[in-house]
Formats: sequence, structure tokens, C-alpha cells
Amino acid sequence: MISRGNMLAKTYEPLVELTRGAIVESIHFGSVVVCDNAGKVHFQMGDPDLVTYLRSTAKPLQVLALLENPASEQYHFSNPEIAIMCASHSGTNEHVTVLQGLQKKLGISEKDLQCGIHLPFDRVTANHIIRGEEELSSLRHNCSGKHSGMLALATLLSAPKETYLDLDNPTQQLILKTCGEMFDFPAGQFEMGVDGCSAPVFAVPMRNAARAYALLCQPKSLSSQRAAACHKITHAMMAYPYLVAGPERFDTDIMKATSGKLIAKTGAEGYFGVGIMPDALQPGSPALGIMVKISDGDLKERARPVVIMSILHHFGLLSSDMEQQLQVYDRHPIANWRDIPIGEIRPSTQLVESLRAWKIKR
Repeated sequence: MISRGNMLAKTYEPLVELTRGAIVESIHFGSVVVCDNAGKVHFQMGDPDLVTYLRSTAKPLQVLALLENPASEQYHFSNPEIAIMCASHSGTNEHVTVLQGLQKKLGISEKDLQCGIHLPFDRVTANHIIRGEEELSSLRHNCSGKHSGMLALATLLSAPKETYLDLDNPTQQLILKTCGEMFDFPAGQFEMGVDGCSAPVFAVPMRNAARAYALLCQPKSLSSQRAAACHKITHAMMAYPYLVAGPERFDTDIMKATSGKLIAKTGAEGYFGVGIMPDALQPGSPALGIMVKISDGDLKERARPVVIMSILHHFGLLSSDMEQQLQVYDRHPIANWRDIPIGEIRPSTQLVESLRAWKIKR
């Protein structure tokens, strides 16, 4: 049975705890599901059939319609350009440089983007703008790469670029169809909404989203054309993790630390996706998709990393060096403004016990 965002009963379970002294002061509830590329659920807490918006976690799937189109070969997309089209980037100069090169290649400019404008996530860059040293620009919008890719697809389809975000535009219809095939969930059954960047956003069961990420990482059952596009996406994200997010961002740092073992992509309102590559756990191990949804939206992004790190610890995927690089995202002490230890953030007792009971066939 599909559930749609009901926050009662077993839809969400305790995943992350914050302590003060000996007391658990705060709890983040959520759902998590791990699937292979055939859709088999290997692990779950909460409701694997929860229908919720992927938000920006969908970006690596949304660019698939462009990259599998044979006509896209004319653009000779580089790995940095593919990574930026999958990104929720921090708006640094490095991100903007790649975007400008991509847009020049596509024959578009920032004036064509309909994503809107916001202060860049990167604090240094944002401070330049706040001090009046630079004008706000849609190029620094975190979704500008995705929108550039959508405009490229509109061009290939001879679809109206002025309405490339309209749901009935051929651009969006093809993206939805392609994503539906990856989800093994018909696009006509998507719950639709409008994202913060004004693009159509869809909600599907979490198990289907996890399946799609596993399939993206191990597309052996797909057509050669689609499989090649999947390989381009995962390779670009792992080769250029900084472009997918930015400094001090979990998805960038975990891809950098694990070096070719996984892809990772955050989404707004508590969503996060990980795709583990085949053979990453041990020779012959399958690709796996992990989807996490934190019910309160996880605005400070403190809960999702702890959940993901707990799962990766269980897999044995993280070496001691990787653990050291990612310590800030794992279970760790919390200090106050005087740097006095006051508690810790940690996986919930329920998550620890559920993982301990889980045996995955590798």
C-alpha cells in the first residue's frame, strides 16, 4: 500500500538522536530504504512505500533524457559539464566557470534560465554579494546546471524554450517518461508539484527511487544507449564531486572520500540519495540504492549524514582513512559556544539495532 506523507504510525521511525548530558534531547524521525536494481528491498526503517518528493535528489535521473539522446553527442559534454547538470551547487567561481562554458556551448545565457535567483550557498561568495562587490546572478543559483541541461534538451526536441518548465512541454514530458522507466513506476502516477527552482517536481515511493539509483549505478538490464548515459552520469559525479555540491557539503565530501565507490545527491526537505557501485563492497557485490527522508526536513542537514554513515559502516565500505575524512558527518560530540562538550549526535538505538539485525547478501 502506498502512503503519502502520513507522519503518524510507522511511516517514520527514530533515526538520529541528539543528547545533552545523559538525556536524549531531540530525535529526528524518518524513513530509509535500501534496494537493488531489480527493486528488491534489502533494508528498511519506516515505510518503503512512502510517496514523497525527491527534490534535487532527482537531478542525476532528470539529465538522463538529455544524455541518452543521440543528438546530444554534438555537444561533446565534458565530465565537469555533466556533473554541473546533476548539481545543487554552492555557486562558487569554479561552478560558474563551468556553467559559462556549458552555456556558451549550448548557445544560451543566464537570461534564458527560469530558476530564479538566490544568494549562493558558499559563504565567501555570498558575502561578496552582500557587501555589494557583485550582483546577484542566476548562474549562482544551485539549480542553474539542471536548467541549462533542460534548455539543451528543449533545443534537441525543437520544443519551445520559453516554456521549457511547463509540464506539458515536450522537454518535461520526456524527462518524466524517462524517470518513470528508471523508477519502474508510471509517470502518469507521479504526484506532481513545483520545485523551489520552478521546475516540475515529482513524488514516488521511496523504494522505487532507491531502485532507480541502483539501476543508475548498474544499468546492465537497460538498453546500450541508456546504459551508456548512466555510466556518463555516475562517472562524472564521482570524478568531479566538488561540482555536484561544493565546500563543506556532505555529498561532495563523501564522494571524494570514497573515490569511485558511490554517488551521492542531496535533496531539500530532508531527502538524500546514495548509489553504491557494483563491486564496491566486495568483488561481485551488487549496486544498491539508498534513500533517506527525514520527516522534519533536516534544515541544518545534521541527521541525513549520520544515517548514511551508519549504513556505510554496516556495509564495511569505509576504510579508517575514509572514516577520518568524514568524521564531522558521523556520530560525534557536540560542544557549546565555549567549546565545552555538552552531548553528542548519534544514530538512534532503533537504527543501530535494525542494522545489527540486517544481513545483506553480498
